[in-house]
Amino acid sequence: MASHVGGVQPQAAPGVHHREAVTGWAVFAAVMLIFAGLLALSQGISAIRHDQVFVVTRHYAFTFNLTGWGWVHAIIGALAVVAGAALFTGAMWARVTGVVLAGLSLIANFLWLPYYPVGAVTLLILDALVIWALCAGMAERPQGQPQAQQGQQGQGPPVTSR
Repeated sequence: MASHVGGVQPQAAPGVHHREAVTGWAVFAAVMLIFAGLLALSQGISAIRHDQVFVVTRHYAFTFNLTGWGWVHAIIGALAVVAGAALFTGAMWARVTGVVLAGLSLIANFLWLPYYPVGAVTLLILDALVIWALCAGMAERPQGQPQAQQGQQGQGPPVTSR
């Protein structure tokens, strides 16, 4: 074991690569995606139950009954919560799934505007932030740049102890 100025740090066995920690943007996107998913899920459940929260407009171009919109939001919301939790693993498929689900949620909430304007605008903003954070997080480290090794974090060389 190697002693370090900042304390004792375990060394990885040769040939063993640890996964890089999830970046700040990915954590932000995961939390926002889970939050947006829970909001969409609650809106969906509320619409399925025909609560008195929603306004049903008459001559709306995208006519869909309230129960149908409720199922759309409930399904997208549940999938968004699962994808947001998967983002904490740092997997690329979770990022791609998060961008796709946030995009679908963005479209659904745009079409949902006449029924619940405040909630739809809130989710539109959250979905746009999730897409931005996931796409910005992908470009944080250039492809050819190696990952930082333990002990090479600007804290000096490790000191061995006996």
